[in-house]
Amino acid sequence: MQPNFKKFMLRTHTCGELRIENLNQKAELCGWVQRIRDKGGMIWIDLRDRYGITQLIFEEGKTSPEILETARTLGREFVIKATGVVVERLSKNDKIETGDIELKVEKIEILNPAKLPPFLIEDDTDGGDELRMKYRYLDLRRNSVRQNLLLRHKVAQQTRIYMDSQNFVEVETPVLIKSTPEGARDFVVPSRMNPGEFYALPQSPQTFKQLLMVSGFDRYYQIVKCFRDEDLRADRQPEFTQIDCEMSFVEQEDVLNMFEGLVRHLFKTVKNIDLQEVPRMTYADAMKYYGSDKPDTRFEMKFVELNHLVQGKGFQVFDDAELVVGINATGCAEYTRKQVDELTEWIKRPQIGAKGLVYIRYNTDGTVKSSVDKFYTEDDLKAIAAAFDAKPGDLILVLSGKADKARKQLNELRLEMGSRLGLRNPFDYKVLWVIDFPLLEFGEEENRWFAMHHPFTSPKPEDIPLLDSDLGNVRANAYDMVINGTEVGGGSVRIFQRPLQKRMFEILGFTDEEAKKQFGFLMDAFEFGAPPHAGLAFGFDRLVSLFGGAESIRDFIAFPKNNSGRDVMIDSPSSISDLQLKELSIDVKI
Repeated sequence: MQPNFKKFMLRTHTCGELRIENLNQKAELCGWVQRIRDKGGMIWIDLRDRYGITQLIFEEGKTSPEILETARTLGREFVIKATGVVVERLSKNDKIETGDIELKVEKIEILNPAKLPPFLIEDDTDGGDELRMKYRYLDLRRNSVRQNLLLRHKVAQQTRIYMDSQNFVEVETPVLIKSTPEGARDFVVPSRMNPGEFYALPQSPQTFKQLLMVSGFDRYYQIVKCFRDEDLRADRQPEFTQIDCEMSFVEQEDVLNMFEGLVRHLFKTVKNIDLQEVPRMTYADAMKYYGSDKPDTRFEMKFVELNHLVQGKGFQVFDDAELVVGINATGCAEYTRKQVDELTEWIKRPQIGAKGLVYIRYNTDGTVKSSVDKFYTEDDLKAIAAAFDAKPGDLILVLSGKADKARKQLNELRLEMGSRLGLRNPFDYKVLWVIDFPLLEFGEEENRWFAMHHPFTSPKPEDIPLLDSDLGNVRANAYDMVINGTEVGGGSVRIFQRPLQKRMFEILGFTDEEAKKQFGFLMDAFEFGAPPHAGLAFGFDRLVSLFGGAESIRDFIAFPKNNSGRDVMIDSPSSISDLQLKELSIDVKI
């Protein structure tokens, strides 16, 4: 929808608004010079604003000499105002919405000249990532980047519409809070008025949203900035945005239905996709069949465990393995030895760390051959192929070793094969709930238990007795939403009774004093009538990037940081003066 600018002083229309039905109308346009084509007797200028492009035309003999002279002084990215009459283009451009018309200029005004930009302000720019981030304000003029931010705006807008319709209240929570030892590293902020003490920036509003439930607000949400001081990658930033939510008097099923509704609403209003009912998968099945707690279900290629079929045959690598597991790459039996060797080298890379790869070809002539033929008969190999429901033309790829490592490595190989076979279309959306996570995970180095999500996650009611006998098998009342192999949201039913929360802190190694110091305010609140409550948070940046069909979240954030956590545009982080350090009671000697 184009806005009505007729009431504004400098322009009557946007550069994306005029159409053939506006012929012979007078119009005033403002914008940036996209490109200039000077053919001597004719000059054409593409004028751009956030709404589109309109072509301006200047013609010797019909345009005044003064205006022609001014037009010839313009350069790329000059900010100008053009006044003229809408005329029909002789050579139409069906690639832009204003392509049937042009503006025959009668008056032109340079509002601001511009230096030549360091890269082309076009979709196919010649600027590299670092250069474009340094001049991000110019990069944001490019249509592709601008569309990403408009997409972000629409997702936020539709989120608020849905949450408001479900009677949620948007509440802002503090940004300066206290540091907690669990989870990722905090960003800390020194307090000038309290020397030697520090605030922390929130990794999430977790405790505050639970306190809002104690306060009786019943349904809370917030589109909120969060901060984590962790290593960066394409889908991580030191500051990121969450859709943060909490509900009272609910069980897990209520939360799943409510926020499945939100995601269905977003797919319909933002992408015009009617999302079907979201399937559910237990954590145990996700790990068994995909080797990941965020499986990409756009394609099958499920894991098949082979210990019972391949061990005891004299092949030491398999005989000594805790797990032998494989996938069926449909239609890949024609892979050459060179291609298979390249796959083997790919999984041997340090990032993956596999020691080798066994393959079994189910040839189109019905024969079955493998890289370990001397240990297995053709009947053995056919039994393995049958376990995969393989057909002639398929290629089976097998890894072995420690169970957890083998699953993780095979997950990477599965995703790589999915990419190579074109099975991971970014606009083919497969949404999944993963449920029944372990409540705890054991840290071998630290020799203690850690919360798999956070210390406020409730165990499954039927598993509470196991807290005294079998911690490794306690399941959490927790759930993650996964889209195309990316975790976009997660949450849990919360502990809301002080005795159970106290027991959880004990399991995690907190002394009573440590628990009171860190979370005493929450424990105290539970004694004033805390309702049963549950919630979740969506990674807003990730969700938007998935809607945009991209892996990186960076281009969906107006002013992102680079992989070193730096804003190269404003040169941040930066040092501060000795006077500031002194005021903050900080003595830094590096």
